[in-house]
Amino acid sequence: MDTFIKGVTENYRDRVQRLALFDPLYKLDNKKTKDHSGKYIDFFSLGLLTLLFFFENMLMRNKKTGVAELAKFLYEMNQDEIDLDDKGFGNVARTIIEVFRPPSGKRNFRSFYNWENRKNEIVEYSILKASKSDIKNNTQYYTLDEQGLELVFATKEYFSEFQLSINQLLLRKQLEKGEFVGALRQIDEMRIDVETLEERMKKIKHEVQQNILSEKTYIRYKNLIEDINIRLKRENDEFDELQTFVNETRKKLSYELKDEKDVKTYDYIIKIYKELGKVHAVHRKLLQRSIELKTSTLQAASESLYYVGVDSFNFKKEIVSRMFSTPLPLIASKQLIKPFLYLEKKQVWSPCTVFSPQRIEKKDQEEKTNEFLDMKNEKEIKRDVEIQQKNFEYIMEIILKVLDRKSETTIEEIVDYMEKNNYEKILNDSLFYYFFIILHQKSPLKMNMEKDEKELLLKKVIEFLHEKYTTLHVMETMGTVKGSARYSIKNMIIRLEGYDDLL
Repeated sequence: MDTFIKGVTENYRDRVQRLALFDPLYKLDNKKTKDHSGKYIDFFSLGLLTLLFFFENMLMRNKKTGVAELAKFLYEMNQDEIDLDDKGFGNVARTIIEVFRPPSGKRNFRSFYNWENRKNEIVEYSILKASKSDIKNNTQYYTLDEQGLELVFATKEYFSEFQLSINQLLLRKQLEKGEFVGALRQIDEMRIDVETLEERMKKIKHEVQQNILSEKTYIRYKNLIEDINIRLKRENDEFDELQTFVNETRKKLSYELKDEKDVKTYDYIIKIYKELGKVHAVHRKLLQRSIELKTSTLQAASESLYYVGVDSFNFKKEIVSRMFSTPLPLIASKQLIKPFLYLEKKQVWSPCTVFSPQRIEKKDQEEKTNEFLDMKNEKEIKRDVEIQQKNFEYIMEIILKVLDRKSETTIEEIVDYMEKNNYEKILNDSLFYYFFIILHQKSPLKMNMEKDEKELLLKKVIEFLHEKYTTLHVMETMGTVKGSARYSIKNMIIRLEGYDDLL
């Protein structure tokens, strides 16, 4: 009977967590909000539509999805089913997002009694997570979190762990039947599966580095990583077969281009071949990362587990007390302390050293050495700082030329302007890139600083701008800018606020 009970309650926490993912939908179902006609709004179905809306945007690689976009979608989807206007659907969209992602910042949770270990526990989950944000328009965008994707996949009646393998099988069937439009969508779903797995592996890596404090935990993570590695290998083999199949189909179709339909079909298979190759490349990197996780990360965790044991080992109690409190034979005493003795050291000379490079000097010349650190006096340091200040001021003058009555620009636009106006020499100097790094560290930079408070290297820049501008903002944005063959830098937005903005 005990074995039967153990089988029933095994992995009880994981089962509760999967069921808890549906809680936000039922929380929405309990809302008693009416439309303008006095009918109750079906928040449950609108909540499911919201999940599918964010999932569809992930497939389309659209990262700008927020309250306004969701409200517009629900309004267009409505077609007079619910008696609400634009503002009403905006309130509905905001309510749904707040249920999926509480505005307090705390994760959704469910309290329950764990029948497996007989303890009261809490499971946490996250359906939506913050994505990009538009600071200028004060807009926050959202995307499905890992468990939000699990909830969407749960509506398709199969486990998310085997989602990629199932999609691979479906893709093969679609290709065999010639359903190329559906095959492209299937590849998009496979891309999301790979991205989700990538996020999961990152979390596992952090958990391995932070949570392994016992042999039992180490074995659990080791088995988990091995399972992931085996599944990735199997999926990689399937990817190889799929790409071979698509390539053969592409070659076969290239000899049968008779009419417009054949040309369209060939274009589809070319696109499928490219998109499948991209997903396979990312998946192959994951396979390599899983091998590294299996070797280096687990090895490091094993070593940390060893040092945890060493730190908890009490030398005085385990060795010294044992030696002096209990009479031991001489041989037993030697065996007890032997592991803690130094290894034997012996200095020897190898005959091979006669073949090593020899240092030859003339006796009449003295050896000249250079100091490793050449210390500068205060005067030289002051002179260098002044030079840097003037250089930064000159770069700021160029930025103002790029702005040309605008309040905002990017490093990409600045570099493009400099390349067209013969400033390549500055782009080849690392000082140009240090300038933006310093600005980013100090952002927002106020121009109304007192004389003693001014940033030393940015002193000339502040004095140059303070009459017209109040604040300088520097924020990271998407992309990397290659300024020259030697240097590149993360793209940033440079925005200046003037006194007119305060009015």
